[in-house]
Amino acid sequence: MQQLSLLVRQESQDVLLRWRQQVRELPSARHLDNPTLNDHMSGILVELAVALQSDSEQTISKAIQEESAPAHGLQRVQDGFDIQEVVAEYNILRGCLHDLADRHGVPMQGRPFHILNLVFDRAIGVALQAYATERATETRQRREEYLAFVAHDLRTPLNAISLAGRVLEMKLPARDNGPEVTRMFKTLRRNVQQLEALISKVLDENANLETDAGLKLERREFDLWSLVESLIHDLIHLAETSGTLLINSVPDDLIVFADASLLRRVFQNLIVNAFKYTPQGQVTVGAMENIAEKTVECWVTDTGQGIPESLVDKVFDKGETDPNGAGGLGLGLAIVKAFTEASGGKVTVESELGVGTEFRFTFANRENV
Repeated sequence: MQQLSLLVRQESQDVLLRWRQQVRELPSARHLDNPTLNDHMSGILVELAVALQSDSEQTISKAIQEESAPAHGLQRVQDGFDIQEVVAEYNILRGCLHDLADRHGVPMQGRPFHILNLVFDRAIGVALQAYATERATETRQRREEYLAFVAHDLRTPLNAISLAGRVLEMKLPARDNGPEVTRMFKTLRRNVQQLEALISKVLDENANLETDAGLKLERREFDLWSLVESLIHDLIHLAETSGTLLINSVPDDLIVFADASLLRRVFQNLIVNAFKYTPQGQVTVGAMENIAEKTVECWVTDTGQGIPESLVDKVFDKGETDPNGAGGLGLGLAIVKAFTEASGGKVTVESELGVGTEFRFTFANRENV
């Protein structure tokens, strides 16, 4: 065992070289540089060398549980490995060590064989446990965060329905409001209230999520001006309520290739956010194509109260909101950031107190897809 332990220490770099040559056949390993691919594998070799000098299986087990294996499992989640690839890379390294012993005439029987398998079997088990736990956490968080995003986005159309119902009820002459119409308005109000309560519950339960939305894009070609005009039509009652003028300055000949539903939600969140801080003011929606960069740049500007300098860098963080504002969980702009990045773009903000705010975001157009 001492001979094999010394051999593992002396030949570790050669072993890792031979291991990399084989591991690069795994799909997730092909794009990784050598340091990332090696990751904690050199640590496994050190632990093996120490284990070959130890007579205590308890010492071996403790070292594996506390050192490189759990960290390696977590790293491979970030590297995009699937669970079969994690097992495969350990077994490839095990095979490289058998080859090393054969080349140098070191017998791999009895105690050395037992310790080698003990180290690798336990390392695989610990790494997979860390890997599976991390993946399960990420999956749960993506699901819950997407649910929170959807619930948040439902509030705007729900508010529009509620407002439209109240306006309709006020404008209908009282003499035309028979028992049946009155019942319909009551049913409408009751169901809107139930939906508002459900949405608030979902948002409350998901306010502290910390992961990317994990969205699947459904791109198609469409007229951006028409999309914005349709959204303005849906939001006009909210604009009128706050006395805000909403203007569509998107070129009427701008055809884009993007996820229309996602883009509509980005615009919706930015516009509704602008309404909060622009009573009796003006909100303008615009866009232009950047042919050189193969992107489309969009913006929503307002003439509202502006954002304090101390908050500008935090507006896209989930859970952040205006401390002087009324309610809200700060999810709207976090959704904008997540959706924009999912579309291959970025979002920025410029603001001046007492003058207004401008949000700009980009997304990859047809040539980039």
